[in-house]
This record gives sequence, C-alpha cells and structure tokens, in this order.
Amino acid sequence: MLENRCAPEFVLLTLLFCGAGLAQVRQENRGLSVNGHNGTADVVIVNGRTYVELETLARIGKGSLSFHNDQVSLTFPASAADPAANTSSPEPPPSEPPSPTGLSHNFMVAGIEAMAEMREWASTLAAAIQRGYGVTDNWVADYRAQAAHSMRLAEAAASTSSDRDGLQLLSNEFHAVGEWSDKLLAAKERMDTAKYTSSPDALRDEPLSQKIITCGHFLGAMLGSGEFKDDPSCH
Repeated sequence: MLENRCAPEFVLLTLLFCGAGLAQVRQENRGLSVNGHNGTADVVIVNGRTYVELETLARIGKGSLSFHNDQVSLTFPASAADPAANTSSPEPPPSEPPSPTGLSHNFMVAGIEAMAEMREWASTLAAAIQRGYGVTDNWVADYRAQAAHSMRLAEAAASTSSDRDGLQLLSNEFHAVGEWSDKLLAAKERMDTAKYTSSPDALRDEPLSQKIITCGHFLGAMLGSGEFKDDPSCH
C-alpha cells in the first residue's frame, strides 16, 4: 500500500498545468511494468526525475486507488513473480461478493481506464492549443474514439445499481469533455486562440474547464473508494 499525506489534485488537465515553462521538463510515452503487468504510460521528466500518475500505476498494475480525507492509498494484488505469492500456505477463503449497492471491481477498473482516456484527450488537445500547434477534427477524433471505446467497456462492466449510477456520471464527464473539445476546435478555426496562449491559466480558469476538473477529481475518488457518491460538478 502506498500512502501519501498530501492528497494530490487528480485533474483532467494535470500535465498541461504543471509548469510547462520550467527548464528541463519533457513528456514521454514509455513502456511501464507494474506488479508483473505491462503497459504504456505518459511520464513527465523534470530535471532527471521521472513522474507517473497514480491512476496510471493503478490501471496498469491492476490495483486500486482510494482516497480518505488527506490520505491516498494505492494497493496492488500479489504478482505471480512475487515469492510471497508462491508459498505453500493455504489460500484464504474467497471474499464475499460485493454488495449489490456497491461498485463492482470490474466497473471500477473500467471506469478508471475511461477517465484516463478522457484525461489524455483533454490534456493533449489543451497543450496543442496553448502552444499554438495545428489541430484538426481528424486529429482530435482519434482521442475521442479511444475515450468512447473505454466508455463502452465501462457500460458493459456495469452490473450493480451503483455501477449504473456511476456510469451516468462518467457519461456526463465524457460529454463535458466533448463539449470542451468542440469549443477549442471552433476557436482554432476562427483563429481565436491567442487568449489561451497568453496565460498558462487561461484554459484552466474557464467555467467549463473548472467543471471538468472538479468532476474528474470527484470521479477518481469515487471509483477508488468502491462506493457510489454523487456530486453537482458531474451534472
């Protein structure tokens, strides 16, 4: 279990607003192995130190991420390569199935994956707009399609009433990111993006951006807790 007494701000635009103007900062996509599971992750390298989001570690390592007050807990199941997992001690009895009103494990994993895809879509587009890169509908469509695919997997994984309630909040966030993406593309076509390049906080401070950020933080905490909760930011 990994515990952090300083609760981080899990937001959709995390990579964009980490001080892109500082020296020796770069972002790369690398292969990552966590607890015997392999995947790829966006990493940020700052002055030789490598940083990876906790949600990404949990997703690749098939672990769970939970929040309680100012404490963050990251837990991984024992891997096949772990000597402690290959002892001759008897296996513990199977845990009781989750309550019908709780979030199922499959939905929690699928929901975290969907959030990761939405975050990548939003952060990549925001970075391109702020830095003045050329973006097109076709370019953004790839990120939208990946997020939509993850949403379909989350829908297929929803098996309890809480899962279905949580899926509605995920869908609301997906549509909010879509609306925000369309807004930025329209501004790009009108050549009206100078306001976003003049200040590093211009995108983040817009009402729709704040709504997406707040809802994303809430959903990350909810999916990690295993218990459905509601929040006005996701409506």
